Amino acid sequence: MSRKQQVSRPGADLGADDTGCPILHVDMDAFYASVELRERPELKGTPVIIGAPGARGVVLSATYEARRFGVHSAMPMTRAQRLCPRAVVIPPSREKYAEVSRGVMEIFRSFTPEVEPIASDEAFLDVGGARKRLGPPAAIAAMIREQVVREHGITCSVGVAGSKFLAKLASQHCKPDGLLIVPVDRVVDFLHPLPVAALWGVGERTEQSLVRLGIKTVGDLARVPVDTLQRHLGQAIGAHLAALAWGRDERPVTPHVPDKSIGAEETFATDVDDPVKIRRELLRLSERVAARLREGGHAGRTVSVKLRRADFSTISRSRTLREPTDVAQVLYATACDLYAAAGLEKVPLRLVGVRVENLRPAGETPRQLGLGERESGWREAEQAMDRAVRRFGRDAVLPASLVRPPFDGIDP
Repeated sequence: MSRKQQVSRPGADLGADDTGCPILHVDMDAFYASVELRERPELKGTPVIIGAPGARGVVLSATYEARRFGVHSAMPMTRAQRLCPRAVVIPPSREKYAEVSRGVMEIFRSFTPEVEPIASDEAFLDVGGARKRLGPPAAIAAMIREQVVREHGITCSVGVAGSKFLAKLASQHCKPDGLLIVPVDRVVDFLHPLPVAALWGVGERTEQSLVRLGIKTVGDLARVPVDTLQRHLGQAIGAHLAALAWGRDERPVTPHVPDKSIGAEETFATDVDDPVKIRRELLRLSERVAARLREGGHAGRTVSVKLRRADFSTISRSRTLREPTDVAQVLYATACDLYAAAGLEKVPLRLVGVRVENLRPAGETPRQLGLGERESGWREAEQAMDRAVRRFGRDAVLPASLVRPPFDGIDP
């Protein structure tokens, strides 16, 4: 646990009023360790440390059981093992963590495009524009937590507040696996009992300077005139801390750089080993990805599929096409080929996904027709489907194989 996380939990019951609280901070709980424990369930509830063993190794993550002994990220591994000699040490699997991170960020973006990742395992979300479609912020936060568990087998904590600063503090205070709302009219009750170290911008030196002035809590700092803080700490930091002490943080959620890839995935309610159902889901996902490509004005050359077995082990296969595409039928045909090549057609699967990478603007990708190929085809048909969907709703037009036959007992 870092120094910033070693702050006391709020003593007051803050209530559940999320009016005026559109900002979420979502933070995975002991991310790397949680990903590893999916495949080692026998270690749950025990001290586990993720990091390279040896004299030069450092801790990347640790379970909460190990943190109780004082183990925290960035600590030298030798010190961590002295503090917690019974801990199991697991070498890191960075590709695995990157894959789960991408999946988690996709979940966030399925709720709102206003997503600002600040690490592989945490992000700010502005869900103000999603209220009419999905409900109030706290309900959206609960849905996100549920979907992360369902699709990735790990938990997250979510802070709900009116600003990024407060939302991040709230997520720290409700760890692990919690949800905390900081109502607009309870900001002072939440903030002022906390130690000044909880404020962004208060490092060890600044904290020592404040303590010398008799300032130990955020409430103490809030009662100090701004010009006094500026005289002792400098103009910028003094004004910054004075604003934070009253919960004022005007920074908006800033979405990340343009998409480098677009994908979609689905976790089945029960494991599926029927190739017909798997291909049907690949078609559904290909349709969804192609629609997102066209909506964003993208086309892509590299198509990949993700196939996750019941034990959470995952196989990915990809293929680079001759030219970029935004056509679902092309994505689907490629995805089916990759699925067949993976040799998992009779293996129960927990999750399947389709992703397109190597993106470029669709207008900059002239299409070369083959000899005798008609200029009009699937692309035009799918663009017509897009227009129908925008007018009549998502399920207004579907491929025939995705339409549920009456009373067939099959879940498409």
